[in-house]
Amino acid sequence: MAFITPYWILDGMIVLTASITVAYLYMTRKFKYWKERGVSEISPIPFLGNFTACIFKKKSPGRLLKEFYDQAKGQPYVGFFIFDKPLLLVRDHELVKNVLTKDFNHFSDRYFTPDETDRLGYANLFFIKNPMWRMLRLNMTSFFTPGKLKKMLELIDECAENLVEYLDSMNLGSRGKIMEVKELSGKFSTDVIGSTAFGLSTNSFKNPDAEFCKYGKMIFGPARSFEILAVTFMPLLSRLAGFTLFGKQTDAFMRKVFWETIAQRIKSGERRNDLIDILIELKKNHGDKDIEGFKFNGDDLLAQAGIFFAAGYETSATTMAFTLYELALHPEIQNRLREEILQALVKSDGKATYEMLMSLSYLDMVLFETLRIYPPLEYLQRLTTKVYNIPNSSLVIEKGTPIFISVRGLHFDPDYFPNPEKFDPERFNEDNKRNRPVYVHLPFGEGPHACIE
Repeated sequence: MAFITPYWILDGMIVLTASITVAYLYMTRKFKYWKERGVSEISPIPFLGNFTACIFKKKSPGRLLKEFYDQAKGQPYVGFFIFDKPLLLVRDHELVKNVLTKDFNHFSDRYFTPDETDRLGYANLFFIKNPMWRMLRLNMTSFFTPGKLKKMLELIDECAENLVEYLDSMNLGSRGKIMEVKELSGKFSTDVIGSTAFGLSTNSFKNPDAEFCKYGKMIFGPARSFEILAVTFMPLLSRLAGFTLFGKQTDAFMRKVFWETIAQRIKSGERRNDLIDILIELKKNHGDKDIEGFKFNGDDLLAQAGIFFAAGYETSATTMAFTLYELALHPEIQNRLREEILQALVKSDGKATYEMLMSLSYLDMVLFETLRIYPPLEYLQRLTTKVYNIPNSSLVIEKGTPIFISVRGLHFDPDYFPNPEKFDPERFNEDNKRNRPVYVHLPFGEGPHACIE
């Protein structure tokens, strides 16, 4: 029996139409948000906002945000929408400085965080929110002091010797031989991270099936692209589907390796001044404390090792691979860099010391230019934690508003980097750096939330 009209089919059509109308009105209720505040916006479409290309995997979020950056040329900021959520993309370099550094207390958290049930993804230094973020960062930065980096060089040298031995075995002397440099840099990154952070000898060059390398590639592999998109942009879907930041297989692998290493280190009493030692100390001193729902124990402790492994592997391997690629395309740059390194080695008696590496100014220029064209993070995101009045503007950013910065947009802005598609390390000589705004080259971010370098 029909309940609206005498006909079931007609009733069904009415209910369906009403449901679609209600859903449409609900999902578009905020679409006047930026216009009402006098802010230019990227016109959204119902239900998906401006995120359609990412949902259907036609563009990465970083490429999409660069398009928004380019479309808003001449504007200090532009509004856009992810589904029905209003967000602000900041373009002006002075405002970028305010968000990242000067007025950091208004933007002290990142916007995206994995679901709390995914402790390895949620509780790590990169994603966790204040007040635990501040305490974690303070403790974790001790791993990157110059003194500890100097001690790590011997371990890195051992990994480099394995790399040289591997290259020698490939008989690359013949001209024009092709090799897969990402595979090469991935193996080297795996060995360095395994040795310096976890005290493990992975030797990926002799063991092509090394688990560290296998799971490092798996975390950000193409097969997981939608899962990572969901974890960062669609938390409800991620929770319902049981997605995790690193992937369940990698989660299980890291738990096994981490706790075995911790147990062995505690039993032997060995100290290597590495990441494992820092985490053991934190567990010893704070393991029983519950600080805002965070504990220096269990998965919360493991999360710190997890993010170091995941982020360290992919960013280092990719940057090395792209640097080698650009050097192959530009032999004149390659020759100049090689000459600088050879001269520095003569002065340091053939040893790659910390001081010798710090003296390689042209190497810095080459790496900075690689990071400009191929930034590890193509965008930065922050959450407005306090109401913020934009200087010299009537715009008030409400608490809870997500703020985005297009790193790729800034890096390819011809106003800052003329002929931006060209690989040119001279952009980073001292004169050019002095004549360019500071907050337009952001491969590591800036301010308190910058990557630990």
